[in-house]
Amino acid sequence: MHPAPRILRRAVASATTVLLASAVGCAPQPEEKAADAPSGKAAQHCAQGKLATRTSGKLTIATDEPAYEPWFQDDKPANGKGFESAVAYAVAKRLGYGKSAVVWQSVPFNKAFAPGVKNFDLDINQVSISAERRKAVDFSAGYYDVRQAVIALKGGRAAKATSLADLKNLKLGAQVGTTSLDYIGDVVKPKQEPAVYAKNDQAKSALKNGQVDAIVTDLPTAFYITAAEVTNAKIVGQFENQGGKREQFGLVLDKGSSLTSCVTGAVDALRKDGTLAKLEQRWLSDAVDAPVLK
Repeated sequence: MHPAPRILRRAVASATTVLLASAVGCAPQPEEKAADAPSGKAAQHCAQGKLATRTSGKLTIATDEPAYEPWFQDDKPANGKGFESAVAYAVAKRLGYGKSAVVWQSVPFNKAFAPGVKNFDLDINQVSISAERRKAVDFSAGYYDVRQAVIALKGGRAAKATSLADLKNLKLGAQVGTTSLDYIGDVVKPKQEPAVYAKNDQAKSALKNGQVDAIVTDLPTAFYITAAEVTNAKIVGQFENQGGKREQFGLVLDKGSSLTSCVTGAVDALRKDGTLAKLEQRWLSDAVDAPVLK
């Protein structure tokens, strides 16, 4: 990935208001072939529409509630609008399940990758793939490359920050269980304990009310927040990936799921045929630059 990727912006229209949305501009890139991708005899259990799903003939897909833009639209995962909703249906189609065969389930973000048996076949909710999370769940191949970003109110203490050092004396906040929170602790290492919130909505409210100097979210969400929800805020900058590795969102599956290789194969196929890039262009478009905090 280029060391200074771009944020992506698009206009989102509704019946009552016009909102601007955006996301980071890292088109899906070729990856090393996943070790568990189906091939030959191993692909036989991936028969179209006949997988060993929770409900025969149906594919149960989970996400959190509310379902935020630009990943979903109008808080309705089943409408096929928004990047992750579109990706979910594209994966389902690859697996042999049409839109009518997809069943949506509401699952809180943290529970999606917590230990224990799942009540879904797969979960799509901006969950970053990590070695720690792999101890409890399976992941598909990554379907989106992402960076983390800092949001501050214009004119606030954090608004002029240009480096990690500038953030150390500030009160920062992020949603619990996220890589956004990890970046605060592991990369910024602020002198004050970060504020931790159950939902991004709470973090946004804290920023609006001046309870924190800045919040950290993934970059696409950061651009949507500043363009459409907290318009007197700005993106201060984005972080470099840790250890030179790309951060990627992956579909979450139960640990040891028989579907993992099939879902990975579907994601790989969607990347190879250009579908992921097209969906990104449709739902996450119009590029501008964002500074990198070092």
